[in-house]
Amino acid sequence: MSDVVLYDYWRSSASYRVRIALNILGIGYRTVPINLLDGEQKSPDYLDLNPQGFVPTLVIDGRIMTQSLAIIEYLAELRPDGGLIPPEITDRQHVRELAYAIAMDIHPICNMHVAAHVATMTDKADAREDWMRHFIASGLRKLEIMLRKFDGAFGFGDTPTLADICLVPQVYNARRWGVDLTDLRRIVEIDENCAKLPAFQAAHPDRVKV
Repeated sequence: MSDVVLYDYWRSSASYRVRIALNILGIGYRTVPINLLDGEQKSPDYLDLNPQGFVPTLVIDGRIMTQSLAIIEYLAELRPDGGLIPPEITDRQHVRELAYAIAMDIHPICNMHVAAHVATMTDKADAREDWMRHFIASGLRKLEIMLRKFDGAFGFGDTPTLADICLVPQVYNARRWGVDLTDLRRIVEIDENCAKLPAFQAAHPDRVKV
């Protein structure tokens, strides 16, 4: 495999997901930090790679890839023995419904640029914080119910999948914004089990911050 390069921001949930997936699959990579707070994602050079101006961008096998879930599903197909996506079609659907509930329902409305825009629409000092806590908490409460349908140490079974790769960064964000996780016992249990694994530990924002 040719040089693998991850254009990354340490606190980005989407980048965090891809770091976990690469680590689980044992794919070595080089990181190029993109500081979102400094606006580096809007530079002409970066926009040539990723016209949306988002992170992550992954360069692998000479190909440029964007969108974290599309990247992870590519990696899962590249390494089907890695377990990120189950082999059975119904199981794959269950894993995707959990992952998409986070990545497509919670994350987009709690993204940095969305929350920043909300803050410009009101004089309320803590508008951004209220927005983030409300939508993260609401989404996780629904996810908790979904997760209780499935047994195992992780979101779906006893090995981590795409569902857990999406869950862990969202729990990190929940704690960052002060969301009360007391009643989300299944979510907390899964997050604790993931935290014991080297692939998740190495991808944690505190470990990769530059």
